[in-house]
Amino acid sequence: MKFSIRVKMILYFLLIIIISGFTVTIIGTHLIGDRIVKQAQKKVKLDLNSAREIYRERIREVESSIRLTALRFFIKEAFLKGKVKSIENELKKISKSESLDFLTLTDKEGKVLLRSCNPELFNDNKANDEIVKKVLDEKNVIGATQILTMEELHLESATLTQQARIELIATPKAKLRSEKEETSGMVIKAAAPIFDYEGNLMGVLYGGILLNRNYEIVDKIKDIIFLGETYKGKDIGTATIFQGDLRISTNVKTKDGKRAIGTRVSEEVYDQVLIKGNPWIDRAFVVNDWYITAYEPIKNTLGQIIGILYVGILEQEFIDMKHVTSWTFLGITMAGIIFAFIVSYLLGNSIIKPIQSLVSASHYLAKGDMDHKVECESKDEIGELANTFNFMIASIKERDEQLKEYTKQKIMESERLAIVGQLAAGVAHEINNPLGSILIYSNLLLEDMEQESPVKDNLKKIVEQTTRCKEIVRGLLVFSRQTEPEMLLADIHKTIEDVLSLVKNQALFQNVQIIKKYKQSIPLILFDKAKIQQVFINILLNAVESMEGEGELIVETGNTSDEKFIEIKFTDTGCGIMKENIKKLFDPFFSAGKKVHGTGLGLSISYGIIKNHKGDIKVVSEVGKGSTFKVILPVKEQNG
Repeated sequence: MKFSIRVKMILYFLLIIIISGFTVTIIGTHLIGDRIVKQAQKKVKLDLNSAREIYRERIREVESSIRLTALRFFIKEAFLKGKVKSIENELKKISKSESLDFLTLTDKEGKVLLRSCNPELFNDNKANDEIVKKVLDEKNVIGATQILTMEELHLESATLTQQARIELIATPKAKLRSEKEETSGMVIKAAAPIFDYEGNLMGVLYGGILLNRNYEIVDKIKDIIFLGETYKGKDIGTATIFQGDLRISTNVKTKDGKRAIGTRVSEEVYDQVLIKGNPWIDRAFVVNDWYITAYEPIKNTLGQIIGILYVGILEQEFIDMKHVTSWTFLGITMAGIIFAFIVSYLLGNSIIKPIQSLVSASHYLAKGDMDHKVECESKDEIGELANTFNFMIASIKERDEQLKEYTKQKIMESERLAIVGQLAAGVAHEINNPLGSILIYSNLLLEDMEQESPVKDNLKKIVEQTTRCKEIVRGLLVFSRQTEPEMLLADIHKTIEDVLSLVKNQALFQNVQIIKKYKQSIPLILFDKAKIQQVFINILLNAVESMEGEGELIVETGNTSDEKFIEIKFTDTGCGIMKENIKKLFDPFFSAGKKVHGTGLGLSISYGIIKNHKGDIKVVSEVGKGSTFKVILPVKEQNG
């Protein structure tokens, strides 16, 4: 399909914009999306730090309540007087005012003396309780998180066992568990030593709150950190306290809007936090939705992992933000494409219009109209091109006129030369017979004339000049005929040897040393032996004349580098040829020698013979050192 330059420019321009635009959109959306997720993860990590502090603050509150209560005057007096039962009502009031789920007194051996919430049960020993034991050993206030069995909860308060009991709910992506319900409970527990006035240990006061179904901490985390914000009817942020992998206190909601008590953490979080003890900060599936989450283990005083503290931000808000960003980028890209189309169309027109003018002018030029010019007022490269085109048309017009004039002169000259050639051939033919008669009778007179005759020298000059005229006439006839060569397969070395044998006995060659440098691998070639011999004789005679009958002549043969031609070089040590005369060597009647003995047609005839053989003659010369004539003939394949 053929497209105009305008269409191509618009398409290419749009293609670049589309590729770059969508590339930037994809990369930008991806980078911004990653940035949004990383910012969310960073925020949820900070939120987890805040949640941890809120959780620890609640532990410190319980610890502070127990510590201050242990310092009360009436407790010391009850221990000293042995009337612990008498303070039962006071302990109940304190338990209620401090929002404690249980408050218990033990003696210094760890035996329970009084439970404020279950006074009927006492005398059991708590010396092996991890928190009580640590207080008895270290005699300091201790606050921590602890798991209490159903039996231990029942001892503290009959109502706690029912609050702690949670049925396990099947949760997607959770680790498989065989249990159907959880009966133990997670508590925040603190214990403080009770001393007499001399600083002697009399007993231990411990108390705490049950976290199962206690939403005070998680709701406080949500209110303080997430400010109760919602997104599409869902809480933006949620918090959870896990007992093991079980949600015992949470504001994560199920589909029916209830707190997701009894649901469990996903298996990958279970392995990372509860098994390996590492924090988890990543996206996770929470009950029925995806959240950007942060989990960290909750440990007891022995360093054992007994639960998880969690905060999470609803991922949907960030996904929607990412989608909005993507559509915004896409909208900007589409607007850019539309703008680019308009710009490329206008730009294309501004460029194409002058080009169309150039094309139109080219058509006029092709038809021979050299008066048509391109009109372009722009100062850029297009304007420069138009000016150059106009200058080119003017130059072509000028050169066309010059060429016409030159051609006209050459045609007239050729016609004159043709007429002269015909006339010369006719004149040569007509004067050849009289010259022959003059030469015959002059020779006869010389034979009959006595040696002492005073006119004998004049008669010899007549014979000599008549002979020269006859040679000129013969050369003119040969030059004007230009017969086709008779091509035969022959050995160029044999032809050179035949020529050298003809000339070597002549007096002119007696003091000339001939050196042969033949290449033996030169193949037989097609040429007219007689005409090539004539060429070689003309070149040899010119070489010997330039050396004035004394010097060195090198005859060398070889192949060209592409093996398609053979070269025959004739190098002499003569006077050389001036540079301005080399181009005239093959012109008729030109001679570069000081003494003219020939007709001036030898090299012209030789050049014509070599050209008829599809070859060439080249000359290299240096005045005072000699010349090299190189005859180049084509190699024809014998089986071709």
